[in-house]
Amino acid sequence: MRRAVFLDRDGVLNQANVRDGRPYPPAGVEELKLYPDAAASLGRLKAAGFLLIVVTNQPDVARGEQTREGVDAIHAAIGAALPIDDFRVCWHDDVDQCACRKPKPGLLLDAAAGRRIDLRRSYLIGDRWRDVDAGASAGCRTVLIDRGYREQAPRNPPDFRAASLTAAADWILRATPAKS
Repeated sequence: MRRAVFLDRDGVLNQANVRDGRPYPPAGVEELKLYPDAAASLGRLKAAGFLLIVVTNQPDVARGEQTREGVDAIHAAIGAALPIDDFRVCWHDDVDQCACRKPKPGLLLDAAAGRRIDLRRSYLIGDRWRDVDAGASAGCRTVLIDRGYREQAPRNPPDFRAASLTAAADWILRATPAKS
């Protein structure tokens, strides 16, 4: 069984557009701004033997505000710059009541089944309550990158609070044994 770090996209790998204390995704590749520490942080996690899997809610597709092609273009740009192994996307909105929309753990469970991942030896890094609750529900240890959003707290407290992706990676690397 392998171990993974599941990563939310907006607010973790790339800067979210924050309006009224809430994060929103970039509208397209032209708005995409990766965090400066993303490549080095993910490189260290990858070198330690982790699979790196993006798990992202993209409800703007269900709302008609974004296309799948637009999201795929953003993922292609991220994948060209960062050592991501897989992108798992929920295309639904809350009203769809799907199993994949975080805070439900469906994206993580599907990735784990398809890639033989031991969720108990894996981590989720997110910037919102939905991420932390999904990771906890899947059995992962969780890291919240606190971006100061004005929204509810996770039902499940994160295992670690970080100010950046670098701090999150540092904590994960300290908390886990070498490649196994």
